Amino acid sequence: MSELVISLDPDTRQSLLDVADAQDRAPEEVVREAVRRHLHQERTVVRVVAERLARRHADLLRRLGE
Repeated sequence: MSELVISLDPDTRQSLLDVADAQDRAPEEVVREAVRRHLHQERTVVRVVAERLARRHADLLRRLGE
C-alpha cells in the first residue's frame, strides 16, 4: 500500500477522530473507506454522463467511425 499525506483543517480532523472513535476504528480506515466510496460515486457519475453523451451524439460517433 502506498502512502498519501493530506492536510486537514482542525474541525475536519476532529470530526474524523470523533467518527473513528465512535466506530472503534483507526482514522486511516475511516478515510480509506470514505475515499473508496467517493471514487465509486464519481465513477458512476462519469459513466452516466458518458453514456448520455454517447446516446446524444450516436450519429456523429458512427459517422466518425466510418
